[in-house]
Amino acid sequence: MSIWGKVRRVLGWSDSTSPTTSTNEVGSPIDEDAYAAALRASRAEKDHFFKTDPHSPLPEDVRASFQGLAYYPPNPALRLVVPLERDPSGTRITLQMSTGDEQEYERLGFISFEVDGEPVRLAVYRDVRNGLLFLPFRDATSGTETYGAGRYLEPILLDDNTLLVDFNLAYNPFCAYSDQWRCPLPPIENWLRVPIRAGEKAFSPPTTHPDEA
Repeated sequence: MSIWGKVRRVLGWSDSTSPTTSTNEVGSPIDEDAYAAALRASRAEKDHFFKTDPHSPLPEDVRASFQGLAYYPPNPALRLVVPLERDPSGTRITLQMSTGDEQEYERLGFISFEVDGEPVRLAVYRDVRNGLLFLPFRDATSGTETYGAGRYLEPILLDDNTLLVDFNLAYNPFCAYSDQWRCPLPPIENWLRVPIRAGEKAFSPPTTHPDEA
């Protein structure tokens, strides 16, 4: 089973023998221990890829001393099932790239939720080349605790108007590791004032250690 499969098994859809559960925004219980274990397994697999795979985004001179990416501890409260407010116009959005050029996306719609009592609204995009959902964002941690240009998510469409958005899976674009990569930058409509303390932290070669619970 893929790591995504392992994570999705514990996102409230699996039978569990563990009694440790919490309730998300829509009242669906999840197994916190199994959820955290799946995230740790996913992160370990990613570290292995970064260190050993020839397609790693890390420069070769960094891989030898690479000891793992840094993360916030798993936070089930930032695993959200939220309504998708669709954009009926199918507006095309031009995102600026880290290399100075541009790339076109479709604005699929918006999601709204709260972080520590503060209202949050983010746009969700669809890549016009492959149809994949894309949620780039910046938040109050960007440039200090997390990568300054922002982070990415790929929301999961559960039905026509519901998304699974798990900020524990937020990750850095490849240009966080080397300027040889070309990455879309989060547009201003997805710049948040609140901190999203979940997912991947800033990368600091070559002595970064995982920071997990």
